[in-house]
Amino acid sequence: MIEKNVVLTGMPAAGKSTVGVILAKRLGLNFTDSDVYIQTCEGRRLSEIIREEGLDRFKEIEEGRLCEMAVTGTVIATGGSVIYGQRAMDHLASGGVIVYLHTPLSVLMERLSDLNARGVVIQPGMSVESLYQERHPLYMGRAHIVIPTDGLTPSGVADAIHEALIKREGEAWR
Repeated sequence: MIEKNVVLTGMPAAGKSTVGVILAKRLGLNFTDSDVYIQTCEGRRLSEIIREEGLDRFKEIEEGRLCEMAVTGTVIATGGSVIYGQRAMDHLASGGVIVYLHTPLSVLMERLSDLNARGVVIQPGMSVESLYQERHPLYMGRAHIVIPTDGLTPSGVADAIHEALIKREGEAWR
């Protein structure tokens, strides 16, 4: 039984939740979506938390909830803003492998329509391109594994992650 977690990071609409479910089934692990976890703990949608509390308070809530998360053998699809929380990233890395799903900006632009409804942590007036430029180096700096997703199906991304886990972590991941 695999005790480590696989922590999927990346921009909103990178496919973390979709790929995470496929990967969890393939590896025989549990699956958790950190956005759903936060919504359940808080009793309201992410967009409501952001609207009612503001971006900075949302990031504090997100970091606190993720630091409380105590799971093993789980694929965790994180919200895109998790990268801003140093303590949360340290906590997630301590029990898992951080995988950055690197999705090209052009693909993200096609997928992202209503940022507010999605509960995306973005400053008012900031473009998706600016958000990408801000976050990309942060994701790269924390990743144990980087998976370029361009041209891959969700199943193909899961395959690439699986192969990378075997190379990095060994045969237990087969």
